[in-house]
Amino acid sequence: MKNNSIAQWPVDDRPREKLLKHGEKALSNAELLAILLHTGIKGQSAVDLARSILERFGSFRAMSHADARSWREFKGLGQAKTAQIKAAIEIGRRLREEEIKEDRPQIKNAKDAADLLMPRMRDLKVEVFKVICLNAQNRVIEVLDITEGTVNGANPIIREIMHKALQHYAVSIICAHNHPSGETIPSQDDIKFTQELLQTVRILGLQLVDHIIVGNNKYYSFTQKQEF
Repeated sequence: MKNNSIAQWPVDDRPREKLLKHGEKALSNAELLAILLHTGIKGQSAVDLARSILERFGSFRAMSHADARSWREFKGLGQAKTAQIKAAIEIGRRLREEEIKEDRPQIKNAKDAADLLMPRMRDLKVEVFKVICLNAQNRVIEVLDITEGTVNGANPIIREIMHKALQHYAVSIICAHNHPSGETIPSQDDIKFTQELLQTVRILGLQLVDHIIVGNNKYYSFTQKQEF
């Protein structure tokens, strides 16, 4: 039976040494998490503690959105270690966003846009607005954060969307917002906002490719529903 202290394990079994020798892809989720934890608690190695955390939350995605009370369930897991975990997950998200900007993916349909936005938007607790600016080949120029809140105040949001889209020399745009409830059925405010946005975009010579509502691993496309 292995000692609870990873320092007493055979060198090839220690997560940090294993990563340096074989690369990060060779590690399990628990081993990667154990490296962030650095140490375990009484009676549990860092890997044991990591396994307990993964069993409790189920995924790294769930960890990133867990509240402070959930983390306090783990005896000996303080704020510093919790912050390290959440910071590492956020770094992973931002790395993905940077890769997207560098690759300038082409958006061919609503699913492409939803896949681009889903990882960041599906778990948000407040409603946020984003705009994908596209060039003439429908390749992503930039993904813009517009505002937090609801579409009730449509006119200020529309002005901000147009201003930023023109600043980035967008030929066309895709607008998106999330529903914190996880459901994607558009409200009357969503429909009214989309109609007003479509009129404004046409006046300024841009194209509104779609307005997408992001929910919990699902989305609603105004274009697919032939609302345009």
